[in-house]
Amino acid sequence: MRYWLYKSEPATWSWDQQKEKGAAGEEWTGVRNYQARNFMREMSVGDRGFFYHSNEGKEIVGIVEVVKEAHPDSTADDAKWECVDIKAVMDVPKPVSLEQVKAEPKLKDMVLVNNSRLSVQPVTEAEFAYVCELAGVDPEKAMKG
Repeated sequence: MRYWLYKSEPATWSWDQQKEKGAAGEEWTGVRNYQARNFMREMSVGDRGFFYHSNEGKEIVGIVEVVKEAHPDSTADDAKWECVDIKAVMDVPKPVSLEQVKAEPKLKDMVLVNNSRLSVQPVTEAEFAYVCELAGVDPEKAMKG
């Protein structure tokens, strides 16, 4: 299993909207960055990730799971753009802000700290577990696929 972070502006697609999609999940559309698209091509069903509100809030607010591997993005005019489908798994009791992440020495190498503009990014297993702890989530529960 691998771990990821998905960024969305809450005014465009919020955590509450993601949760409303239930077990079927929703396409993670609109990514027009090659590196982010390539990360989605690496994803497998069952991979877990953080749902991050960008711009407003700038915080990790939930945990998601990949339910469908990379396929053509239904919002793209060009077949080179792909997406995965993700579903909401759980809220985090204590959202983790970008400032908190940046202040944690254990997270100094996290992509969110070093390339905060990338909309889909990898998270190491150790980073995922530590952020879960900060968020008040049992890492073992959050990491089970």
